[in-house]
Amino acid sequence: MATAEHLKNLIKAHFDRDDDKFKTIVLQIAAYEARHNHEALARDLKAIVEKNAIKANILRPNTQNPMLSVTMPSDKLSDLVVSDETLERIKRILNEYRNKNKLQKYSLSNRRKILIEGNPGTGKTYTASIIASELGLPLYTVQMDKVVTKFMGETSAKLRQVFDSISFSTGVYFFDEFDAIGADRNLDNEVGEARRILNSFLQFIEQDNSDSIIIAATNNQKLLDQALFRRFDDVLHYSLPTERETRRLFEAQIAPFEKNFIVTTTLISHAESLSQAEIIRVCEDAIKKSILNNSSITEDVLMALIKERKNAYSKKEA
Repeated sequence: MATAEHLKNLIKAHFDRDDDKFKTIVLQIAAYEARHNHEALARDLKAIVEKNAIKANILRPNTQNPMLSVTMPSDKLSDLVVSDETLERIKRILNEYRNKNKLQKYSLSNRRKILIEGNPGTGKTYTASIIASELGLPLYTVQMDKVVTKFMGETSAKLRQVFDSISFSTGVYFFDEFDAIGADRNLDNEVGEARRILNSFLQFIEQDNSDSIIIAATNNQKLLDQALFRRFDDVLHYSLPTERETRRLFEAQIAPFEKNFIVTTTLISHAESLSQAEIIRVCEDAIKKSILNNSSITEDVLMALIKERKNAYSKKEA
């Protein structure tokens, strides 16, 4: 059951009428119970919190650390469209976490420090959300604009506070746009400060032995310092969808609204160069148009929306 410290903090938050702190502690208790294989109780606590308005698509500030925003996602692994290899590696991360106690008996540790690299919109953030959801853990998103500052030494101090939270509040911690602190020291004109920030992160992540999962995401791994890679337990590479993945995306999005819709090779060909997120947005636009105009979702509508999106990008580049 919850620790004495959890109970004291929960009672204090109640009498202080601090709803955000109260909900945060409930999420911590849910994470604690999940770690101790009380998954049913963890799910029940999660359901109570979700019923009281913490939604996966709303980031709420963590009153104990304003550099973190907390959600309790409900996304499913079955909804993630990635390569079979990547899917298997995510399943391995989940399986090792669920069986970490068994691994510890043999002096082995589960994968819990993950780097995800890939184009924008290919599912990096969604993956962090899914891992948190599948494990019944809160997702803490690191607010990089509040961590990285222009004042010498301040960023390292803020990183220490983030890693203190990682140690004391178990969850999935997501560092998006990770190159802001992990960029190759040789690529930055401010080599001295960049080196200090990166060295601090390397030190913190190497010393961390918590039960939390740390996920860092970048759009370009070539920007990252090579010293980072051996600190991560796994590196996942994300890319634009293949033809098969594009078909799955269209089918998953359109089928609930247009049961007889057939995804043709022509439509797949037109969607080439779009990311997973962009294809989903095209489908959402088509669904909204269908609802508002009381019309069917056709291939022509989807291809027109794809062309519209691609034209927007071409004008931006021009």
